[in-house]
Amino acid sequence: METLQFTKNPDFTGERIYVGIDVHKKQWTVTVMTEHLEHKTFVQPPEGETLGKYLKKHFPGGTYMSVYEAGFCGFSVHYELVSEGIENIVINPADVPTTNKERKGKRDGVDSRKLCRGLRQGVLRGIHIPGKCEQEEKESMRLRKKLIGEINRYKNRIKGKLHLHGIRIPEEQFVGSESWSKSFMGWLDSVELDSEVGTFGFRILIEQLRNTVSVKKKLEKELVRLLSEEYSEELKIIRSVPGIGLTAGLVFLSELGDTSRFHTADSLCCFVGLVPNTYGSGEKEHSGRMTGRKNIHVQTVLVQCAWTAARADPSLAKSYEDWRKRMGANKAIIRVARKLLLRIRHILLNKEPYRIMAD
Repeated sequence: METLQFTKNPDFTGERIYVGIDVHKKQWTVTVMTEHLEHKTFVQPPEGETLGKYLKKHFPGGTYMSVYEAGFCGFSVHYELVSEGIENIVINPADVPTTNKERKGKRDGVDSRKLCRGLRQGVLRGIHIPGKCEQEEKESMRLRKKLIGEINRYKNRIKGKLHLHGIRIPEEQFVGSESWSKSFMGWLDSVELDSEVGTFGFRILIEQLRNTVSVKKKLEKELVRLLSEEYSEELKIIRSVPGIGLTAGLVFLSELGDTSRFHTADSLCCFVGLVPNTYGSGEKEHSGRMTGRKNIHVQTVLVQCAWTAARADPSLAKSYEDWRKRMGANKAIIRVARKLLLRIRHILLNKEPYRIMAD
């Protein structure tokens, strides 16, 4: 009679093990699959080391591949997984194939199995993973934008307080609108409300504004000092573009990273969000609004620069006028921004300054 043999130490050398991870702050829901079987769905602490130990214990010698959706944790989980010898990709949540049933019955276990299945089928495409230093540079540049938003909010609160109490700004303080000059700030310091507590609250708003402006200036000074040297060659090239100054140049370079990673012009336009949504059926195809998938940091600065570039470059000015007649000013400037973006890509790849082109 034949005796069944049980392998105590299975060897998965040469085999791929797929892992889908639904990432949360307090726990991860993990699904593990082999090439043909679903192994298990379980919950574990939010640690790459714990997952690495589990895979090495149950699937020794295997090639481990994992995926999770981009979210609150950024790329920190990715760095953890890679350090454990796991080949990981991070994907845009909108790129996960899903059924109507899965959308309506959304649960962590369903999500992790969906990710794992997509990874095994090879239908998931990971987004670009920046290095740690590259990511920190982006975060610092984005912090500057957040501080600008905070400054504008404090200004609006101060103006709202003035309107609420019927306090009119003197004519001599207007330069088109409130200039927030040193003189204007001095006038704000002199404003007294009816009560002591009201005046104190108003002073706090002014103090918060001044502090935030001071922090923003300090951040900008350090960003220029630290990044101008790192991107010295690229900055000289990109600042030759009309409308792109030092700060805008640093935004472009920190957000785009190595421009050569965009193998085609279309891939760069998709990254920035300068491609329309398209809908097609049969022989008909319709182009709609700009896609919602975009890098808002690059797109915002690019459109601002496009207005200046269109005034300085006759070729872009002619394109703008032609498009404006057909679709209006706002849509026309988006087209100009796309054209400008392609020129920026060209000069960075070829390491040559921008040339004003005659129409």
